[in-house]
Amino acid sequence: MIKNQYLYPIILAAIAITVSFAGLNTAQIASVTVFASLIVGTLLFWRFRLAFALVGIAVMLGLGLLDTDTMIEFAGFDMILFLVGMMIVVGFLEEKKFFEHLLGKIMKGVGKNPIKLVVVLMLMSALFAALVDEVTSILFMTATVLHLTGKLRISAIPLVMMTVFATNIGSSATVVGNPVGVLIAMRADLTFMEFLRWATPVSIAGLAVAVPLSLLYFRKYIHQMGVALKGQSDGKATDESESLLLEETSDDSKEKQDFRIPWIIFIGTIAALVAHSPMEEALGLEKNVLLPGVAFAAAGIVLFLNHNKARELVERRVDWWTLAFFIFLFASVGTMKMLGVTTVLAQGMYDISGNDESVLYFIFVPITSILSALMDNVLAVATFIPVVHEFGEMGVHNYPFWWGMLFSGTFFGNLTLIGSTANIVAIGMLERRKRGHITLKEWIKPGAVISVPTMILAGILVYLQIPLMPV
Repeated sequence: MIKNQYLYPIILAAIAITVSFAGLNTAQIASVTVFASLIVGTLLFWRFRLAFALVGIAVMLGLGLLDTDTMIEFAGFDMILFLVGMMIVVGFLEEKKFFEHLLGKIMKGVGKNPIKLVVVLMLMSALFAALVDEVTSILFMTATVLHLTGKLRISAIPLVMMTVFATNIGSSATVVGNPVGVLIAMRADLTFMEFLRWATPVSIAGLAVAVPLSLLYFRKYIHQMGVALKGQSDGKATDESESLLLEETSDDSKEKQDFRIPWIIFIGTIAALVAHSPMEEALGLEKNVLLPGVAFAAAGIVLFLNHNKARELVERRVDWWTLAFFIFLFASVGTMKMLGVTTVLAQGMYDISGNDESVLYFIFVPITSILSALMDNVLAVATFIPVVHEFGEMGVHNYPFWWGMLFSGTFFGNLTLIGSTANIVAIGMLERRKRGHITLKEWIKPGAVISVPTMILAGILVYLQIPLMPV
């Protein structure tokens, strides 16, 4: 088997040779090659992804493939700052054990029915992903799954995979559910309400397919879980229906009173995000200006509430490493736009489609789906956003392409280990706790069972609604 350090130059050479036959000029070939070196380096040497991003940007600037204005334009600071605000809010709620409190309340009625338990965990994974974000959801739900399976003394891997599948699908429902959604919303000027109209129904439909398919595929594991659940003593059946999944929170009155403020913050933030578009219209503001504004206001409030620990909250709960990587990744895409590579790519796809927008849609969606699975959904979407803009400039009705790309990234991100950030985070937690290891071969079969039918469904549902979409 070829090691990554030898595979890296081979892949880059193959890419450079391939693009040289694509009708690109010298600068465009150099642009694609350097950009590919960043992407391939990130995939092969994941721990050094930020280093590859920094070096890639430096090379682009040094070779004149990118200028500072384009770099700043594509860096996505609006999305990055929005994520900073939301991470602060979610960090506050996590430290107040709000999600444990919420999960405990819901899980009281689950009992020892394994099918009901799996369905509830998957639905909660999707709901939390939609309301906060996929990373927060999978962190919390994976911890819950590890705790549950540890008590039952069964493998955690199948249940972790099922919650990851649900998390990725649920994350497409709202603008805050996934960095992919935030990125698309910011670049396409899509509002929270537009996500509720066009994304949420498709997300629910995808979940309605994913849950029974998961129950069918993992039926032997679920039977094993049922046997383990029945093995619990009758004395624990009632008292541990909640604590089986998570550590019980204190029942003293002070602890209960502390949840009032987190509930207000949680509901208030979600409500304000939903209402940001009407608020903008009422105040005569630009579209989406209040989307980050709501996150900033909520973050400011929780920092006031944290008093002397506010700085610690920002330092510990904001994932600065990931955000820095996103900044330089998004900035690197600017070289493709600056040198006209995205124009060539968009025109090539349009020509292949025979100038038929329906054919173009069914060419575009599979390509972005496959690339999302192979190169992480954020990387794929960041790469193809300029292409969708090019479609618009060519006169194509590009509104449905935004939604097609959203579901390509989220639904088809379930296909491989690296298809989504949630996948990587969950596998990392599993390995750090020494609860098992998942190979690509083990993941891709159930991943295909879930991702292929849900993506086909999403693609068709979006396509059927094109006549209803605004031009």
